[in-house]
Amino acid sequence: MSLFLIRRRVDQIVIDMSNAYAHNDRRKLTQLLPQVKGHVLEPWAAYWELRVRLGDASDGEVKEFLNKYAGTYQEDRLRNDWLLVLAQRQEWNPFEREYALYRMHDDKDVECYANWLISSQKKFEGTSAQEEQIRRTWLGLRNADEGCTYAFEQLLLAKRVSSLDAWRKARSMVEINRKPPARDALHMVSGQSMAKLDELMANPQRFLQQRATSLGKETPEWITLALVKLAANDQSAAIKFIQNNKLVKQLSTEQLQWVWAVIGRQAAMDFDSKAVEYFQSAGNGQGLTDDLLAWMVRAALRAEGVPRWSMVEAAIEAMSPAAQKDPAWVYWRARALIARQPSSTTAMPQALMALQSIAGHQGFYEQLALEELGQKISLPARPAPPTAAELETAKANPGLQRAVHAIRIGLRQDGVREWNYTTGLVDGQGKRGRLTDRERLAVAHWACELEIWDRCISSSERAVQFDVNHRYPMPFKEEVLSRTREINLDPAYVYGLIRQESRFIINARSNVGASGLMQVMPRTAKWTAKKIGMKSFQPDQLNQHDTNIAIGTGYLKLILDNFHGSMPMAAAAYNAGPRLRQKSIEQRHHVFGHHHGRAAVAQSQVRKSRATRKS
Repeated sequence: MSLFLIRRRVDQIVIDMSNAYAHNDRRKLTQLLPQVKGHVLEPWAAYWELRVRLGDASDGEVKEFLNKYAGTYQEDRLRNDWLLVLAQRQEWNPFEREYALYRMHDDKDVECYANWLISSQKKFEGTSAQEEQIRRTWLGLRNADEGCTYAFEQLLLAKRVSSLDAWRKARSMVEINRKPPARDALHMVSGQSMAKLDELMANPQRFLQQRATSLGKETPEWITLALVKLAANDQSAAIKFIQNNKLVKQLSTEQLQWVWAVIGRQAAMDFDSKAVEYFQSAGNGQGLTDDLLAWMVRAALRAEGVPRWSMVEAAIEAMSPAAQKDPAWVYWRARALIARQPSSTTAMPQALMALQSIAGHQGFYEQLALEELGQKISLPARPAPPTAAELETAKANPGLQRAVHAIRIGLRQDGVREWNYTTGLVDGQGKRGRLTDRERLAVAHWACELEIWDRCISSSERAVQFDVNHRYPMPFKEEVLSRTREINLDPAYVYGLIRQESRFIINARSNVGASGLMQVMPRTAKWTAKKIGMKSFQPDQLNQHDTNIAIGTGYLKLILDNFHGSMPMAAAAYNAGPRLRQKSIEQRHHVFGHHHGRAAVAQSQVRKSRATRKS
């Protein structure tokens, strides 16, 4: 048998092991592992085999794996999993030893356990930063978890956090219909049977009506929960209940303001012009979640007449420190300061400093900040290309070699994880650290050579130096330019949309079923194929890049013509589907036209001169 066929056979065994891991098939994994010895993806195979039985594995087996695959992604991934096992067993001494060697720090449960350990060891002396991190992480999680729930509950028992936080977490989860995390929060602060939560979630209006006939027999906290759920289901019914029922008088100002914020968010999502009015009833936003505050900002910016800049400023100032650093909120807070206090000797310098802190060519709000500062948006000078030695170093990196091989044989998710780890969390020798900027440029260049376009873009974005050919590549050039000339579309606009939708992954598939380069839904594709005269079209052809480009550009052209050539509106409406009424598409523009739509247009302009010049 040829060496090529042998490699193909072992590749298939690795794929079979990946499938066995997905089905938790311990027996098959143990059986196949010896057959992949020496294969480039052996660390993955060994990880899958040990991971499925980690709860039963001995300390010696775990240590042997960590030593054998030291410096790899798989070593750190297994250490992450082992830390969770140790925490669940409350074996804190080995947890502490392993945590000191942990590199990724991307598992919120592990971080919560670690922060709790520090706080408990120091008996809460000087650990406010760790406690606040636990609090904010737990409040922000939308799924039931073990580590952060445990850590928060321990802080609650130690009276280091407020029971109000648990009620607020329950409100947030009830609103979005996440019962398990709501139940976890309520177990900490409510002695009530969780059957009451089931009743409330099933029919909040009936729950409230029943309590309204027996005033004083229900706590304000549970009334608030029911109103939050009612507001999420039917904002009009919630408003009517607030205005007409004496039960509401039991609520505190904080509780009632939260309910009004939920009503405001639902109104803003429904394009209701009264959203600002409802948010005004929510006070200055203190104590609300970042998500509610983000919708308060959006409602204020979309207010009839002129934006409500005071609300914009108050809502952003009420956000968490991490959220306030988001370029979008830095930009809008600066705009609010300028609009509200244009002649202030303190506000203007503050606004200018904020804009300068984000201004650049990297992103949409960064470019808007440049414009606001009166600076021209232009491409920076391209860096010197990677040398032959720099490229050889990138190609010799074992982590990248594994990532490339995994992607090539169809294990894209695993390959992407290892690529991101190797380019983001370790240095060129596989040690804790970072690649240099020149190393990142070389890695991006190699990914482009391999036509792994999403990793090319991602690696380029990690680099400080800006290489436009890596950041905005132009694959499938002949098909795109030919098709856009044929139907009179700007090729730069199309490239911007493809980059945004799929990062040039041919077989990309979204959670809702959109497929291919331009992420077209099968139903939309059938409709478009008829409109553009494409005969014998079948949905499985969407993963053929030429067919996907033809369908996607045809659909985009139809939308663009419908909006009289408005690129922002067409970009905003691209995913709306052909059956959506024009009014609804226009409403989508109000929400996304200054974000997704303008972002796609802005991205297209970066490469516009290249696309048109080379056509």
